[in-house]
Amino acid sequence: MTETGADEPQHTTGAEQLFGLGSRFRGFFNDPRWALAIIRATVLEAAHPQIGAALADNSTFVTHPWRRLRNTVTSLQRMSGPDAEARQKEAARLNRLHARISGADARERPYDAMDPAVRAWVVATLFESSVAMCRFSGQPLEQDAIEELYGEFRGYLAALDGDARHLPPTVHEFWPYYERVVEEELEHTEAMRIILYRLFDHLPAPPLLHGLPTLWAAGRALVGPVIGVLTVASLPEPFRRRAGLPELPGAQTLMQSAYLGAGLARFLPEGWLRTETVLDLLALSPDSDDPRARTLRALRDRMRRAGALVRLITPLPPEPDPGTDTGLRRGAEEFFAAVLDQTGDGYVDWPDLAAMARELAGRLDLDEPAETRLYDAFADWWRELQTALDTDGDGRVSCREYTEAVPALAGPALIRVAEVLFDVTDANGDQRIDAAEYRALFRRGFHRDLTGGDDTYPRGAFVRDFVSFMSGRARSTPYDPLLADA
Repeated sequence: MTETGADEPQHTTGAEQLFGLGSRFRGFFNDPRWALAIIRATVLEAAHPQIGAALADNSTFVTHPWRRLRNTVTSLQRMSGPDAEARQKEAARLNRLHARISGADARERPYDAMDPAVRAWVVATLFESSVAMCRFSGQPLEQDAIEELYGEFRGYLAALDGDARHLPPTVHEFWPYYERVVEEELEHTEAMRIILYRLFDHLPAPPLLHGLPTLWAAGRALVGPVIGVLTVASLPEPFRRRAGLPELPGAQTLMQSAYLGAGLARFLPEGWLRTETVLDLLALSPDSDDPRARTLRALRDRMRRAGALVRLITPLPPEPDPGTDTGLRRGAEEFFAAVLDQTGDGYVDWPDLAAMARELAGRLDLDEPAETRLYDAFADWWRELQTALDTDGDGRVSCREYTEAVPALAGPALIRVAEVLFDVTDANGDQRIDAAEYRALFRRGFHRDLTGGDDTYPRGAFVRDFVSFMSGRARSTPYDPLLADA
């Protein structure tokens, strides 16, 4: 699919070559090797000082990595699809998102997510990691295929920025540019260290594996360090040396074997490893209305019965079941960490609330006016929170400050957030959220206890439920996956 050969898809010319099902760029989406290549590209992005600082201050990749992955894949698919209108809409959305991200790092160096040179570097890492992926797996791309792929990535940047002048015009000129950035600009940033050494060691379980903490922890303990070793071994040698990244003996062989093994998975029956299918499965929860959830619930029941037999021999304190009343209450500290602290830095400030607005706007695929209304409502709520809870005046709210003044959380601005969210979810403006609008926001069907008598979600009930959830009083079947799930 990605290497040259007789079984490659036929590639077209013009716009259809750059975007659509025939492009090499889009062909990588369902290639298992690209999972490793994306991690590598993300590390190289995070090593750029501006990108690393922006990730550390604004990204939810530590606390909500599965949500971030799903949103990234969705965006890439929209940007590489054949629908020009959808590409333009997604490019505009990304530009609005990036325009809201700016600041300064710990050394007071400014960063700006709209810096065209920085955006070009993000595309450069994706292109170079795609080429490296094929090389590592023993199936290097031919020169004409590399040139074609480079043209597609430059087309992606042009669709995003309006032009691609910050990437060299030819592959021949790209490699000196890439080597210069690697050798002169990249640093051992905190964001890069988190991705390499902390992210996979503390990776939260996807919804599919909720309720199976032992299984997830065991698998994570085995796989996490290996992914770190593989990624370090795949990075450019000049950068590894300059950043002081240790390479274990045999790591290169292990890394190449991993890419080769992932490549062999492409010969599984078509559709088994489609990216959308895998992500949908990981996001599946036992209480979902998805038909596949029945199988998941049956499996959970069998595992619980097996666990009960084990507890007869070695009694253990029972774990609360999220589906029962005993699991509904949530402590203030838990709510702070699971919902409010979206970036995982131990504090709540504007980037955390902006991340909430970003997730909600993305789910609803809002246009600019509605998106701005939502962001403005969250900004007003942040100012209200800061005034009420920031007792030491450092511009952010600590967990201690929050837990000491929890009742102050549900003020007029939070109610306004709920009202605006209702308005932008209610696409037809009939003052009720119907089944399709509900699914767009929550990605699940109605629950009987949440609907009105005519199978809709009334405005008053929506506002009440949202404010109750965001006040940290209780768990909520629809709202927990919206903002708390990883």
